Amino acid sequence: MTKKRLLAIVAAAGLAAAGTLVSGAGAGHAAEHVVRTDAGRVAARSVGDALVYDGIPYAAPPTGALRWKAPQPVQPWSGVRESKVGSVCAQQPNSEAPDGSVAEDCLYLNVTTPTASSTKPRAVVVWIPGGGFFSGAGSSYEASKFAARGDVVVVTVNYRLGIFGFFGYPGLPGSGTFGLQDQQAALRWVQRNASAFGGDPRNVTVAGESAGGMSVCAQLTSPTASGLFAKAIMQSGSCAFNWADNSQYPGQTADSPWVPVSRTQANGKEWAAGKNCTTIECLRGLKADVLVDDLLQFTQIGYGGSPVVPLSPAKALRAGLFHRVPIISGNNHDEANGWLAAFGDIKDYPALVRNMVGAQKAAEVLRHYPQTSYESPAAAWGAVTTDRIWSCTQVAADRQAARKVPVYAYEFADKHSPIAAPGLGAAHAMELPYLFRLGGYDFPMSETQQRLSNQMIDYWTAFARTGNPNGPDRPQWSPTGVRTVDGLSLAPTDQGGIKRVNLTTEHQCGFWSDLSTPA
Repeated sequence: MTKKRLLAIVAAAGLAAAGTLVSGAGAGHAAEHVVRTDAGRVAARSVGDALVYDGIPYAAPPTGALRWKAPQPVQPWSGVRESKVGSVCAQQPNSEAPDGSVAEDCLYLNVTTPTASSTKPRAVVVWIPGGGFFSGAGSSYEASKFAARGDVVVVTVNYRLGIFGFFGYPGLPGSGTFGLQDQQAALRWVQRNASAFGGDPRNVTVAGESAGGMSVCAQLTSPTASGLFAKAIMQSGSCAFNWADNSQYPGQTADSPWVPVSRTQANGKEWAAGKNCTTIECLRGLKADVLVDDLLQFTQIGYGGSPVVPLSPAKALRAGLFHRVPIISGNNHDEANGWLAAFGDIKDYPALVRNMVGAQKAAEVLRHYPQTSYESPAAAWGAVTTDRIWSCTQVAADRQAARKVPVYAYEFADKHSPIAAPGLGAAHAMELPYLFRLGGYDFPMSETQQRLSNQMIDYWTAFARTGNPNGPDRPQWSPTGVRTVDGLSLAPTDQGGIKRVNLTTEHQCGFWSDLSTPA
């Protein structure tokens, strides 16, 4: 699938080893490139027109007795911490850790600042990586161009994944939310330390893609995130995200990223019984590699058990219970094409539709998405699942949020992203190299793609600075209304350029709402 291809490319670009300490401001670091945080001094390295402070610990290692506990304060250090990527959080191979990882000591973040001086504090963008809540690392998103061109401070974070971040057990405080608590600990670190890096703690934008976008929406609805950010960006993930039967993968049942904490705890109790453990202390004594083997059994956020996520984020958003901040929210035009490979050689498109919605509703879907309108059965299935799973859930969330705050909606529409496999179009994650150097690698772009990249960075960073993405050398972007979601289609000029689009109509969301409300 394209997501795996993207992760393989990132892995091939190389991830550095864990951070180390050096005795002073030597080791090639000029004194002006050493910053004092509240726990100790950190040194930068130069990347293009930016300074990068990699591998800064923002919480104590969640190991031993701290496994499955709220993140704790980091131990201060002496000397200067060298800029070197910290360990990625425990995850299985074939992700952004090419050989996998069993590291629980992984709560690190990376700060990137423009080299140019500034007379006033800069806006701060905190990036939460995606990866299905079971893979990913902040260090994969090298932000030198984003920071320098946009004149912002960028912070990319790690958080506990899978069974380490979203495990639950009866009586365990914070069940199903440890990864989200890590994200909030990183945001609190930013509040304490942004000024030291030239950033403005009062002007923080929390942003993310895929599971990162869903994390952003969870933070939007979390009471314990109050005051930690002033704006939000959700790329390919929202509070309303959910999927139907057999729609992302064959045999998968309908569900969402949010589950009652009682379900998380029941799953944890059953899992523990298989490990002959009847206490949380026994479970904390298991080796990390044992947990990594079952990492994917816990990749959903548990709600209802703590003030971190008291309600399902989908329900909270519908009820208007979210932080009143401006939002950028969007998808990719062909989002679900990244999952087509899971269905093999697609020939029987009607059967896939029946397996998703049932025989009675299948006829309606097939009339609305006739195979004759698409170049292949796979293309028809990609359109159906893109609209049902991704676009219309995002549109539903946009409409709900737009009742209270400005929402700038978009879809990324470059069908020839440099990381896209032929024929997959603007699939999931294809927009990322337009914002970041993934794995530190510059993917080759045409002149029109490079211009689109510059325009996207300009939109994103203007929004981070002011709450309004508009500025010179790019089309006007207006907030969406509530009845239908209007936004921008982001494409290179040789594919039509940036233009207005009605996302509700483009992805037939009225049809899906009538068939079965995606939110």
